[in-house]
Amino acid sequence: MKKSNKKKISLLLIPLAALIAALAVWGPEALARYRDKAILDQIQTEKAETSTEGYRYALSSNDKIYILSKCLNNQIQPESDQNALTRTEESMNLDYQELTGTYAMVVNRKDSNGQEIQERVGIELSNKGMKELQELGILPDSVQELTERSYSAVMYSAIDVPEPRNNVLVWKISLDTGKQTANRTNRLLDAYVDADTGKVYEFYARTEISRWEDVDPDTMIQIWAEYMGLGEPEEYQNTNPLSETTPFFKKYIFAGMEGGNTVVTIGFYEGINELFLKISR
Repeated sequence: MKKSNKKKISLLLIPLAALIAALAVWGPEALARYRDKAILDQIQTEKAETSTEGYRYALSSNDKIYILSKCLNNQIQPESDQNALTRTEESMNLDYQELTGTYAMVVNRKDSNGQEIQERVGIELSNKGMKELQELGILPDSVQELTERSYSAVMYSAIDVPEPRNNVLVWKISLDTGKQTANRTNRLLDAYVDADTGKVYEFYARTEISRWEDVDPDTMIQIWAEYMGLGEPEEYQNTNPLSETTPFFKKYIFAGMEGGNTVVTIGFYEGINELFLKISR
């Protein structure tokens, strides 16, 4: 090969080597900047599983009535109309951080958006639930529709305190009995209603039924269990006849959480014609 050709090749190799060296030094940095530009200021979406999202709704119906029954049995609340008048605003606003025990009922005054919860929402939902019970034959048709003027509705969270993700959101519906002239005939007196589904967990109602013999608790519990999405009820054995303030009642059990059971009672007060179905003591 002639010297002139060798010299030309050598001259060509110098810039090529310089280019390779430059790429080795600045290439990774330039590539990183390019990738960053493609990622930064761009919204990236990725599916992720969380342990809390939708947890409350994943509870089974048996779990829900078990948690709610435990909360109702453990809550400290006035029972009579007279004691109900002594409730204060402070007593209704519970701080979750100060809760003790295993189960608790906590008042909800605002929804997830920070908006005040309207009573009419609970009353409308409860009317829907009552109508379903009437169509199923659990509640007599004579029981009147709820109105905002006559009823109060308070939203509660029934919480398993050690596992607060285990909670049930319910409306407590109560007839305003503060007035001496309050008419209870053919009226719903109290109820607990699921805030998501409108299903009625518990109710007390004055009816046109006048005798316990006219109530069929076995059929009623079967229909209610299917309506709630529960398993087959079992008759509660060795029931203490003094466990209720009326001799006219029958108790059943449903499977609950972690091997526990929920006791459901159907009963009747003769004289005042009051029918009830409850999951609390």
